[in-house]
Amino acid sequence: MTREFLLEESRAPSLASYIQSISEVLQAITPRTKTDSLRIETAKGNLKEVKRHMRRLQERVSILEEQVQVLEENKE
Repeated sequence: MTREFLLEESRAPSLASYIQSISEVLQAITPRTKTDSLRIETAKGNLKEVKRHMRRLQERVSILEEQVQVLEENKE
């Protein structure tokens, strides 16, 4: 159990973790000008699109993994 715990800690953060971190940073920024506000809103919108694409890719990977598993079972 300790070994599994230690191995999990050495794993790189997931893409979702990075996105969450960026989202938190954007929320914490206090814009000083209207231009800054617009830039932050644009970044938030872009991040939302990245999240959407990430979800789609994860769904696609999941489907493909299932298909590979079925193919491997049929091969045996």
